[in-house]
Amino acid sequence: MSMLKNTIITACVALGLAATGTSAAFAQEGGTLEKIKQSGEIVIGHRESSVPFSYLDDAQKPVGYSIDLCMKIVDAVSKELGQDISVKYVPVNPKTRIALMANGTIDLECGSTTNNLTRQEQVEYLPTTFVTGTKLLVRKDSGIQSVADLDGKTVALAQGTTNERAIKAAVEKAGMDVKVLPVRDLAEGMLSLETDRVDAYSSDHILLFGLISKSKNPDDFVVVGDFLSFDPYAIMVPRNDSAFELVGKKALAEVFRSGEIYDIYGKWFDDLGVPADDLLKAAFTLGGLPE
Repeated sequence: MSMLKNTIITACVALGLAATGTSAAFAQEGGTLEKIKQSGEIVIGHRESSVPFSYLDDAQKPVGYSIDLCMKIVDAVSKELGQDISVKYVPVNPKTRIALMANGTIDLECGSTTNNLTRQEQVEYLPTTFVTGTKLLVRKDSGIQSVADLDGKTVALAQGTTNERAIKAAVEKAGMDVKVLPVRDLAEGMLSLETDRVDAYSSDHILLFGLISKSKNPDDFVVVGDFLSFDPYAIMVPRNDSAFELVGKKALAEVFRSGEIYDIYGKWFDDLGVPADDLLKAAFTLGGLPE
């Protein structure tokens, strides 16, 4: 039985960015586990519209595949410390998530974040929990089938994402004239497409399917194109904190080894018609390290 009390707090990002001195210093001096022990709470960064990984349900509560996996880590931290801990939720987006982790505002980032070497200069990641890649979301009647069809058109891109980098690189390589509309997150990107401000929106393909499933007119949209990037998702944790990182790795390893990961996966992906492929199954196997 879980010892946790979940406290959902809608936190202002500006406040989170400002109130970092104490938490960041604490994380460096005593580690994240000590910070959690002293405060009695763990701070989770969550997304607001990354279906089905991390989003707000009808009651404005963070839910999703990544949230469920993070709860396994929270349980493990509670057991490691031998005390009850509460959960504080802080909303993050592609522009703020790295900074809020690096400065100690959040302890876990439970969203849809790609693990890459550039980001590892500031943060660290737990084992891979999903594998996706960059594609395009368009209206079915747009005539757009791939990036090659974007010449002379406008595409929405969330700033600070691997998708932004992949699309811009493909456009530059092809020498095309493509206008970019910067958007804050998935919800804003979808809105820009629904209101015809753009001809396409690019993100990780699984997130695009999630947007279609939540759309008022899902039959109007389609995901197109070849993969333009390889994006392994993972839960983000503070850099240079091996004790906290190990607790997270052990928690996920148990979920992977036991096969419980497939129950959690099915809960969130079966309705989308996205079964775990061989590459993801291999990632689960590799992440299920023995004790």
